[in-house]
Amino acid sequence: MEMSAARRWWILVVSMTAAITTTAAVNAAAFLIPQLIRSGLPVQSAGLFAAAAPAGLLLTTILWGALIDRYGERRVLLISMAGAAIALAATVASFATRAPLYLSAIGLFFASAMAASGNGASGRIVVGWFPASSRGTAMGIRQTSQPLGIAILSLTMPLLANRIGLTAAMTVPLIVAVVSLILVWVFIIDPPRPEAGPAATAAQVNPYREDSFLVRIHAVSLLLVLPQGAIWTWGITWLIVGLHWAPATAGLLISVSQLFGALGRIAAGAWSDRLGSRTAPIRWIALAAAAAVGGLGALAAIGSPVAVVVFLIASVVTVADNGLAFTAIAEKAGPFYSGRALGIQNTGQFVATTAAGPILGALIHATSFGAAFAIVALAPLLAYPLVPSDAKPADLPEAAPSTP
Repeated sequence: MEMSAARRWWILVVSMTAAITTTAAVNAAAFLIPQLIRSGLPVQSAGLFAAAAPAGLLLTTILWGALIDRYGERRVLLISMAGAAIALAATVASFATRAPLYLSAIGLFFASAMAASGNGASGRIVVGWFPASSRGTAMGIRQTSQPLGIAILSLTMPLLANRIGLTAAMTVPLIVAVVSLILVWVFIIDPPRPEAGPAATAAQVNPYREDSFLVRIHAVSLLLVLPQGAIWTWGITWLIVGLHWAPATAGLLISVSQLFGALGRIAAGAWSDRLGSRTAPIRWIALAAAAAVGGLGALAAIGSPVAVVVFLIASVVTVADNGLAFTAIAEKAGPFYSGRALGIQNTGQFVATTAAGPILGALIHATSFGAAFAIVALAPLLAYPLVPSDAKPADLPEAAPSTP
């Protein structure tokens, strides 16, 4: 199918809204925690509440990936976004009726379970519609959906929760899901696949049987998501509860940090295109993440005001690797396995994110924010030696040429 460059980039933007919905469904709870704690909810219980949504993705992401491999991106995204919108509407209703908190947690669980296709489907759209020479940059832009989603939530939800209430705050992810559903319906087109023949047959070979590349990338990403999860889940609470910042000020800082993080992902993708390597930049990012999060922990422990500056740096560095790993996995796995491979990737990351909520909550309760951040900084050091060399990509259909 021939497609103009402008339309290709627009499809990328629309696919990002689906990934933003996933981010919103998974992370909404983190931006309710400060208000819940001020209302008397214990920190450990808040950590369990925050873990409900990542658990939903954990159970369904691989299944969505298999469905994408079989039925294509558009059909699965429509079902996924519609289900997420319904579950988020139910969550809003639970807060509006002052239902027990566990019912709201169940609503977020189902919302994230339904939204779980957004990351994998949008990643496949990028790999399918963009040539290798610009794929890293395009995936870097696609990966900005996560920090942009966090920025939207952090700028709105704490402020709404504090001034109006939890019900008003929960309407933010609901609106995001409804907008995404409409845009996907109108604009998304499935990318091309290999035609029947030897190329298509070769593309259907299980890439996990060829070498250890995918397994190592999954392991590296699982370790690198731990400091990212610490910053995302507990950063806003550290600023409000630990440093006694006003919710509006803390939300603004988190939004700024996520916007810088978005630029960092684009830069990392462009860097990989220029190097012709997806994995070499990951090694440097792992070292930088260890230094930034470790420095944050040390400075927070001694109460240094410089900790806020290092927090901004850590917010950028800890998210820079995601697009590189996604691109490497999708290129290696090919069009008939990338849905499942990206599903496994997301599942591993959300295992870590799900565990990080209550574990970090217990660490913070037992020690301090600074000590918890310092402990998490060990994860990227463990990831560094596991980063593999670049793999030979699976045979992919050439992206349709751009037309003026």
